Order: sequence, then C-alpha cells, then structure tokens
Amino acid sequence: QVRLVESGGGLVQPGGSLKLSCVASGITFSIRDMGWYRQSGQFREVVAVISPGGRVDYADSVKGRFTVSRDDAEKTVYLQMNSLKPEDTAVYYCNQNPPQMSWGQGTQVTVSS
Repeated sequence: QVRLVESGGGLVQPGGSLKLSCVASGITFSIRDMGWYRQSGQFREVVAVISPGGRVDYADSVKGRFTVSRDDAEKTVYLQMNSLKPEDTAVYYCNQNPPQMSWGQGTQVTVSS
C-alpha cells in the first residue's frame, strides 16, 4: 500500500526548532526525488527537495534555516527547521518531487509566542 506518514510538528516559539519526519511505504524510496511541502490557506508550496544522490534545493524563504535529509534504509525523509518564524506556520507534507503519491495527513507546525 502506498502511504506517506508525517510527524514531528507542534507549537514552537519564534526562533525555535523542530524536526519533521516522513515515512514512505509502497514505493521504491531510494530512487525517488522527495520533497517537503507546506500549506497555509489555499495554496501548497514546495519547501525543500532532495534527490536520490542527496542533491538538495530549498525555497528562498527557508534557505539557511531548513535542512532536508533522507535515510533510504528507513524510507524516511527529514526536515530540520531552525530559526522558525511565524510565517512558517502551516501544515507540512512530504511527497515525491513532483508530487505523484496520495497526500498524507500532514503535520501541523505553529510558530507563535
């Protein structure tokens, strides 16, 4: 069964950190470009992507603050988020890049004092 399960979100103060995890099942994870996306309101935007070889790219809004990584043995992609800002508040999702799988439930990140 093809499935994505995100976790690690929560409430954090501005300047704080969180690490998100996403476990994939039902796909050959190691050969897939993977990405983290977020949705606040109507639109979903890509935040970070990582290739099977570990090449990464980030949205300008998170460069220098977020780090994406992957563990192919665990079929897991991570997003380390530092120096969080209120505008990072969103539901975060993972998927292939570009998205091809059904979306998981996401994990809520709220940055507020």
